[in-house]
Amino acid sequence: MLADYHVHSEFSDDSLETMEKQIERGIELGLDEICFTDHVDYGIKKDWEEGDIVFRGGDGINTAADHFEPLANVNYPEYFGKLLRMKETYKNKITIRKGLELGVQTITAEQNQKLFDRYQDELDFVLLSMHQVDNLEFWTQDYQRGKSQQEYNEGYYKEIYEVQKVYKDYSVLAHLDMLIRYDLNGVYPFEKVKDIIAEILKQAIRDDKGIEINTSSWHYGLKDTTPSRDILRLYKDLGGRIITIGSDAHNTAYLGDHVVDAQRILKEEIGLDEVCTFEHMVPIFHRI
Repeated sequence: MLADYHVHSEFSDDSLETMEKQIERGIELGLDEICFTDHVDYGIKKDWEEGDIVFRGGDGINTAADHFEPLANVNYPEYFGKLLRMKETYKNKITIRKGLELGVQTITAEQNQKLFDRYQDELDFVLLSMHQVDNLEFWTQDYQRGKSQQEYNEGYYKEIYEVQKVYKDYSVLAHLDMLIRYDLNGVYPFEKVKDIIAEILKQAIRDDKGIEINTSSWHYGLKDTTPSRDILRLYKDLGGRIITIGSDAHNTAYLGDHVVDAQRILKEEIGLDEVCTFEHMVPIFHRI
């Protein structure tokens, strides 16, 4: 089973790639399944139905100089409508799953719950991500600014744990140690945050949730997987077994990137011999 369960399209505010191109590239790569997981980040982005959407141009993320992208969440009716058309068009070539990547904060959990309740019948899969805390983003350094490395790392993981207590409608925790990407002080030692990470993983296991291996670690040039091998081993040792693999591809260049490498690491280094896909929010296990 080769599946990419973290894929973005033109419905994410930081991607210009069409679903068609992602799907056709997936077919070329021999993927069995692809799951679209476009962005929802309440607190810093609006839903389209709210109106007064701000557009950003050439200095924005993944935008061409002559193109303007909306600072908005997924246009849900158009998104789910197109996914249905894509499933029909490509039904004999690849399995397409319908997902979302929810950037959940404690201050937005209620909004996320209302969104899930509204579209739960449409969804196969939900990534729970942490992209900002108190509406302060990591990639801009707004969250880290004015804090010690200990403060912003511990605060990041504590926020994830608090979110887990109040928001349950997700499938896996996405890129669990993603903050490493944006830590200008280097990788914060695992042992210093091991206890809070263990609590996060135990909560996920109690709730029958999983984690993902996010293969963007390769193109970000990180020295370890995302999450790290330490976290993957801890998850396995605690009894976790629900794991998906996703490229986090915002364009076709990274679709399916290092999925096979991630499977090898899981089996040979971590000691896990299954990966999951999802249908209607239910995990399906596949032998590696």
